Amino acid sequence: MSMVDKIRGEFIDIVEWLNDSRDTLVWRFPRYHNEIKMNARLVVRESQVAVLVNEGTIADAFGPGTHTLTTQNLPVLSTLKGWKHGFESPFKAEVYFVNTRQFTDLKWGTQNPVIVRDPEFGMVRLRAHGAYALRITDPRLLLTELVGTDPEFRTEEVAGYLQQMILSRLTSALAAANVSLLDMAAQQEAIGAQLTDALAGQVAPMGLGIPAVIVRNISVPPEVEQALDRRTQMGILGDLQRYTTFQTANAIEDAARNPGAAGMGTGMGVGMLFGQRLGGAAGAVAQPAMPVQPPPLPVTTQWYVALDGSQQGPFELGTLGVRVGAGAIARETLVWRAGMAHWAPAGDQPELAALFATTPPPMPR
Repeated sequence: MSMVDKIRGEFIDIVEWLNDSRDTLVWRFPRYHNEIKMNARLVVRESQVAVLVNEGTIADAFGPGTHTLTTQNLPVLSTLKGWKHGFESPFKAEVYFVNTRQFTDLKWGTQNPVIVRDPEFGMVRLRAHGAYALRITDPRLLLTELVGTDPEFRTEEVAGYLQQMILSRLTSALAAANVSLLDMAAQQEAIGAQLTDALAGQVAPMGLGIPAVIVRNISVPPEVEQALDRRTQMGILGDLQRYTTFQTANAIEDAARNPGAAGMGTGMGVGMLFGQRLGGAAGAVAQPAMPVQPPPLPVTTQWYVALDGSQQGPFELGTLGVRVGAGAIARETLVWRAGMAHWAPAGDQPELAALFATTPPPMPR
């Protein structure tokens, strides 16, 4: 810096902030060894407030507009400096520009699931995430409570604290909704409004306001999603017979994708059984008027299952399919039927292979 520039910089004629960032809440006008001239121009743009601080004490504040700094419009600073009869010499004062616009799309989300009592499913774990808006409502309080002597105060310096405040109120808001998680999506707007109201009183003493909290999504863990999907499938199918047919059709499709001979044999066997059922149904439709006697009831194989150290059953094939789909019976579960010499794993029985076609094997150890 040349001597001329240094001398020129000793006195500031224009004090302003051309804000080109999207996340700066407060910016301090740089005045390293600089003094502000009396009658200097203070330019405050829309969505800005300029606050003058004298030796750590907040003095005067100016809203949008161009202001000429004189002892007449600096009443607090004049009193602090003892300017009783006017003063025309340069003076030193820190000028903080406060951004009062609304900061939107600040993110929040749960790191760990929140446990709530669901009126339909009991205790469930929920995750949620969304966004919130932030605005400075009282620049003086903000400078006193949060900013201090920070020359540039950004949203990231307060975002973590605000997110923790939101999460601390989330459990109460979810519980107060008093609806099942199946209906939770319809209550997201109401939950966001409740969070907004709950946070208003907490952030006001810091000179901040949260105009809105938005709940974008409420979700459950993957295992709960799978259980809900299975429940939905059963609700669509309506009865056990249709559910068994649905499981059989899935087994045929999976077996067809398996190039191995065992998979082909299983797929063909199940396919023939499924085709016979469909063919019999089609024949019944094609010849509805034939007065034939119904065939004798088929003899179904009865299976016994070893669960929790005790023998359970007997169960028919359809019932086993439902228990396999629900995860109660695994491939390694011991089963027995008439004609077997001893108990054996269910996954080793050809008659039960189709039931495990859509169930992954246990992970290797």
